[in-house]
Amino acid sequence: MRYPVVLHTDDGIRFGVTVPDLPGCFSTGDTFDDALTSVVEAICLHLEDLAEENEDIIAPRTIAEHRLNPDFDGGIWAFVDVDITRFDGRSEKVSITLPRRLLAKIDDYVHTHGSTRSGFLADAARQAMR
Repeated sequence: MRYPVVLHTDDGIRFGVTVPDLPGCFSTGDTFDDALTSVVEAICLHLEDLAEENEDIIAPRTIAEHRLNPDFDGGIWAFVDVDITRFDGRSEKVSITLPRRLLAKIDDYVHTHGSTRSGFLADAARQAMR
């Protein structure tokens, strides 16, 4: 997803970056390029927090809309591209291949604990998401 960001500088060298569509998400950089790189990291951390809180990820608005906000006057606008698929909490069916020995161990475990293979794997996936 492409996020519009606005950069501000006092000295033309170091930059502060704000992500208007993610309130509280901002970053800095010692150069223009560093600022764009660091804001991608900040966006990923912000989106991870939203995902952990089961909050929706809102689609970004256009730069034209954001430019109406006087807080961003004099800023330099840019886009950063962020892969948001890893923050998508929707289920996706996958097929996996495991060694028979491991499947036998899983089956023994779930049999003694009154569970099922699919239930065990679903629980393991939920634990991995924490």
